[in-house]
Amino acid sequence: MKTIIHKGAGVTAFCIISLFWLSTIFVELFGSHEAVAFVKRSIVLGMWIVIPAIITTGITGTILGKKRNGKFVERKKRRMPFIALNGLLILVPSAIFLDHCASNGNFGSFFYAVQGLELAAGALNIVLIGSSIRDGLQLSTSFGQAE
Repeated sequence: MKTIIHKGAGVTAFCIISLFWLSTIFVELFGSHEAVAFVKRSIVLGMWIVIPAIITTGITGTILGKKRNGKFVERKKRRMPFIALNGLLILVPSAIFLDHCASNGNFGSFFYAVQGLELAAGALNIVLIGSSIRDGLQLSTSFGQAE
C-alpha cells in the first residue's frame, strides 16, 4: 500500500508542477494580464494539493527506502532534499509574490525577474522529480510491483 501511495503522490506532484509551469509559459506568451493573474491565483490555490503530495512522496519514500539500498534508491534519496528546499525557499514564496503582484496589476521588471526565477526552479523540480520517477520505475520488477 505504501508503494501505491508513494507512486500516486509522486506522479500527482510531477503532473501539477508541470501544469503550473506550462500554464505560466502559455499565459505569459498568449494571455492578457487578467489571464496571468488568474493563473497565478490558481497556482497558489493548487499548492494546497502539490505540497501535501510532495510531503507524502517524501515520507513514503523515506519509509520504503529504509528497506532497500542500491544506486537507484540512493539517487532518489539525494534528490529529495533539493526538491523540498527548492519548493520551500523559491517556488512557494515566488508563487505567493507573483500572485500578489498580478492581482494588483503590478507587472514590472521585478515581477518578470521573479517569474524567471520561478520558471527555472520549477523546471529544475520537474527534472528532479521526473528523474526520481524514472529511477522508481527501474526499481520495479514489472508493471508497478516493487522488488
